[in-house]
Amino acid sequence: MKLILLQLILGSLSYILSAQVKVMNLTHYLFPEFSNGLVLMKNGIKNEVLINYNSLTEEMIFENKGAKLAVSQLEHIDTIFVNGRKFIPMNNKFVEILYHSQYTLFAEHKCSIRDPGKPAAYGSTSQTSAITTYSSYFSGGQVYELKLPDGYETKPFIGYWLRKDGKLNKFLSIRQLSKLFNEKEDLFKEYVKKHDVKYDNQASLVKMIRFLEAN
Repeated sequence: MKLILLQLILGSLSYILSAQVKVMNLTHYLFPEFSNGLVLMKNGIKNEVLINYNSLTEEMIFENKGAKLAVSQLEHIDTIFVNGRKFIPMNNKFVEILYHSQYTLFAEHKCSIRDPGKPAAYGSTSQTSAITTYSSYFSGGQVYELKLPDGYETKPFIGYWLRKDGKLNKFLSIRQLSKLFNEKEDLFKEYVKKHDVKYDNQASLVKMIRFLEAN
């Protein structure tokens, strides 16, 4: 009985550790693992695939017989559904639809990467070597793999787009967003102050857009 219990504990621990490693490896992907997704084409055809979003290349990546490939021919794609979220092609990339009504709020998921470079004299790092390594990393296709080479660090960030009055506007701060609502300037400022709206908090942005739309 003790042996069976020990095996169950070790098995559970192994599963947890493997899951943790998987999450840590996918630092340049939006989701912690590839998930079943639905690709809806403009002609109505639906394709089910294992898919994830690569924030580094800003591409949808799907698995096909063990190979990881970027979704192409974006002009024929209507929407991609994955993990309860919706993505559409825009400006030759994929953006997520966060809110859609009179106004539409899009999130453009990105990721910057810090190349460790190579050791140089006096304990410094060679920037030239870093650039060479960085270039070969992209050209070699490693950017689609689940794990970055040792030493690489990633930093995810988001850019937003707002479709308002038929125009698509990009904003990189709450201040830039406020300029898109000049006609509701006082209402905008009052809401931001009262609810402490943050640029990097998607939920607070969506709530504010919904409020401004209704008032």
